[in-house]
Amino acid sequence: MALARVDNPPNPWQSTRVEWVGEPPPATIEVYVDHTREILSRNDSPDIPFTYSVNPYRGCLHGCAYCYARPSHEYLSLGAGTDFDRKIVVKPQAATLLRTAFERRSWAGELVVFSGNTDCYQPLEASYRLTRACLEVCLDYRNPVGIITKSPLVERDVDVLSGLAAHGAVSVTVSVPFANPEHARAVEPYVPPPARRLEAIRRLADAGIPVGVNVAPIIPGLNDAEMVEVLERAYEAGARRAGSIMLRLPGPVAAVFEARIRASLPPSRAERILRRVEEVRGGGRNDPRFGSRMRGEGEYADVVAALFKSTCRRLGYANAQAEASPPAASPFRRPPAAVPQGAQMQLL
Repeated sequence: MALARVDNPPNPWQSTRVEWVGEPPPATIEVYVDHTREILSRNDSPDIPFTYSVNPYRGCLHGCAYCYARPSHEYLSLGAGTDFDRKIVVKPQAATLLRTAFERRSWAGELVVFSGNTDCYQPLEASYRLTRACLEVCLDYRNPVGIITKSPLVERDVDVLSGLAAHGAVSVTVSVPFANPEHARAVEPYVPPPARRLEAIRRLADAGIPVGVNVAPIIPGLNDAEMVEVLERAYEAGARRAGSIMLRLPGPVAAVFEARIRASLPPSRAERILRRVEEVRGGGRNDPRFGSRMRGEGEYADVVAALFKSTCRRLGYANAQAEASPPAASPFRRPPAAVPQGAQMQLL
């Protein structure tokens, strides 16, 4: 795939829409343009509850050490480590391509998830507004939408999300793996702190937008003890769906994750985490098998899963799946084609 590099890309940290606590990181980024001809990605994984997704960006400035999407950068002849964090691909025609897809006779208004890969509200969205443009297309067509994000930037689009909510066509899932902000910073260095993400849940819920929390990934030995607190605080903020995924480290992600925790945590803590990861992954760092890759295996994984389910029942979460299921009957409809003013005069 041919990518065109953008000269003088926007500084993602110099925006009234991006919040940062403390000194912002150096904005040494490179931005590339992807002139793709298709924007809908089709998923056929049996353990993922949606078929279609839209990814306006590839790579992610959040820099999460555990991100399962890192290997996708290698298909662009880029690296899964620092390249993934700082060489970001944007799709400027995303909204136009989505409108074209919705106009195809074969499209029946299926659920579209933002994003199945990297965060659709990462800092560059404050400048490029690609996710918002796509959501405006979804509102025009009343197409059901699911959003998964770590970013409070989603609050900017409450007007569009409220319009979709009026048709029962939207749900937002906010990922909050940690309650402890220091633990979060160790592996999610450029993501707003947990308290700010919980506040985003509150603001979305107050606006009448269905919202859930994703306590994912569960990192054995690091944030497993924080899971109950996150679920309690998210429910109090207004989340009514909850999900959880055990840490998985496909391909080069394992090396990125290990390097990060060894650099950020005391050696004994890092070793304990790595041993726990191997315990829930059959002695390795990853298990790609459908059915087990999201949950892990063994006694330790079973205990974590049982605690998650019992806490959800106690608090009153509607189900144990953060992402909303597609509506039984899609509200999708194509907007009437605009009639040129001259043609209206002739009809009169």
